[in-house]
Amino acid sequence: MLNMCKGLATLSTCCLERAKQLRERLGSFLQKPDWNLTCCKVGKHKPTLEECQRWKESFERLLSCKYGLCAFTAFLVSEFSEENVAFYFACEEYRNTKTLSKLPAKARKIFDEYICTDAPREINIDHETRDITRANMAAPSLSCFDAAQHKIYLLMAKDCYPRFLRSPAYKDLLRQARPPKNQQPAEKKA
Repeated sequence: MLNMCKGLATLSTCCLERAKQLRERLGSFLQKPDWNLTCCKVGKHKPTLEECQRWKESFERLLSCKYGLCAFTAFLVSEFSEENVAFYFACEEYRNTKTLSKLPAKARKIFDEYICTDAPREINIDHETRDITRANMAAPSLSCFDAAQHKIYLLMAKDCYPRFLRSPAYKDLLRQARPPKNQQPAEKKA
């Protein structure tokens, strides 16, 4: 019984730490239970309707747009699967490491955070991909996470992205988006 209680205490601490990390990283996304366009504003700017509609063209276009990435990440947070996009971009950052001597420490951090069994933000990949990635950790290279990153990219592109485009949140973004400049009402002159 004592071990069970100790395990629950550890779980609670782990969950609280994860929530704190998410709050720090995603700031305003988590301030409102029903996120909307105001969560995706950067400064006083917000995306145009045309920009929001271009996100439908491809998953890559969505990820390459700062507003699109913001909206998609907020959607993943609402679905409790934000670890996918976080892992994807951790791999992108890792791949751009200039100092090769930093690779082992960075690789270990990503592996411990997302890949290893019972990782705090464990991603959903098959055992074969997990084993390949584990083997790659013996001599970390810039490509050691490629297989896992590819699996997660496909998961997001084939599953999360279509759900995002069908979601009420995305439809709200379209309704609330700023019209293109040529369609904005002219300011009144004094």
